[in-house]
Amino acid sequence: MNLLLLTEEDFAADGTARLRDRRLAHALQILRAAEGDTLRVGLLRGRVGTARVLSITADELVLLPALTDEPPPRPGIDLLLALPRPKALRKVLPAIAALGVDTLVLVNAARVEKSYFQSAVLREIDALLAQGLEQARDTRPPRVLLRERFRPFVEDELEGLLRKDLRLVAHPLAQAQLERRAPATLAIGPEGGWVPFELELLAAQGFTAVSLGPRVLRVEVAVPYLLGALR
Repeated sequence: MNLLLLTEEDFAADGTARLRDRRLAHALQILRAAEGDTLRVGLLRGRVGTARVLSITADELVLLPALTDEPPPRPGIDLLLALPRPKALRKVLPAIAALGVDTLVLVNAARVEKSYFQSAVLREIDALLAQGLEQARDTRPPRVLLRERFRPFVEDELEGLLRKDLRLVAHPLAQAQLERRAPATLAIGPEGGWVPFELELLAAQGFTAVSLGPRVLRVEVAVPYLLGALR
């Protein structure tokens, strides 16, 4: 954790922030913070800066924040991601936030198990994104949408939700190679790949198929690799 992420609810009327959860544990156990120390902080969806430790005990960390700077610039990337296995989703969500994705759509696909939409991980999305923000010293999580019907989303919603500058769909059999360029919308399928029908629907919305080569990657490898390549 390279930044303590604060929320409006953490602040008292006197301008101090009071933490009693995992952030307190991190300050005690990892940062070994003591009264008078200065820590990096940021306000969720707001500015970043530093905070002076006014007091710290096993029960509460009291900070006096000074939020003076803007969070890091964003690359301008939206991500359409076929909902992965729960274990993989838990791994990729922090990376998605850390790499500055603006909009994330978790969508159904022919090769997505229907049970994934009942996964408990979907109730942890905000917490997992916060981990990525803290790592990257950012404060702005992506907007997250969950869509269980692929075709209605692509035909009726996608056009108005995701960037039009450059639309790419990752597919190992594509002839074109991925080139670094943003802003963009990137579509990444399930580990079994998009089926031809899904590729056709995406192509009709202006998506160009690109490949990273013949290797088929797990989603927790493909997502940060592709986002990093676009950046």
